[in-house]
Amino acid sequence: MDKLKVIITGSTGMVGEGVLHECLHHPGVESILVINRKTCGVTHPKLTEILHTDFFDISPLKEQVAGYNACFFCLGVSSVGMKKPEYTLLTHTLTMSFATTLAGLNPDMTFCYVSGAGTDSSEQGRMMWARVKGKTENDLMKLPFKQVYNFRPAFIIPTRSLKNTHVYYKYFVWLIPVIRLLLPNYITTLKNLGLAMINSALSGYSSNALEVKDIKQLAKRIY
Repeated sequence: MDKLKVIITGSTGMVGEGVLHECLHHPGVESILVINRKTCGVTHPKLTEILHTDFFDISPLKEQVAGYNACFFCLGVSSVGMKKPEYTLLTHTLTMSFATTLAGLNPDMTFCYVSGAGTDSSEQGRMMWARVKGKTENDLMKLPFKQVYNFRPAFIIPTRSLKNTHVYYKYFVWLIPVIRLLLPNYITTLKNLGLAMINSALSGYSSNALEVKDIKQLAKRIY
């Protein structure tokens, strides 16, 4: 397909920052629009940033977000300490509000959603967060996008030199070789995740739900 014009959310967080980093350096990405509540602090000829506080309503941005052919939705919250109504609001409701507006403006768009390993597509499991993520994935698939891909990473190795790596990662660095050896399908790099999202928008993939093994495989494609 043609080169990508990408919208990225969550670029002030670890995952979004890493995905943005890969997009900035990828020849298949022509331009990038990041939408944040606060500035990501990155400047680049490819990059435009919009500061917007209400992600439940991006209708004021309709003119600015029209004409893009990919969205990498990296915005999310942890379920730790949250009750279901609050987590549903910040996960399902927010994501669907944002995506629905984009789908109405950009029917040729590929929408990539960062979900998580263990997401429950049946929406019937025991884990609240997994059911909410599963419903979000399922409902995104119903929107009139060209393609929707749900990425389900587990343990993510951060990209060096980026500033938004979670502080607690430094306590788990020693575990990385162990996880790679014993649980290779539960660990990947942030670089792989970013490349896989780009490649899915450029050339598609055989599954709409991408587990770690799919992310690694898709990241190997050369544009």
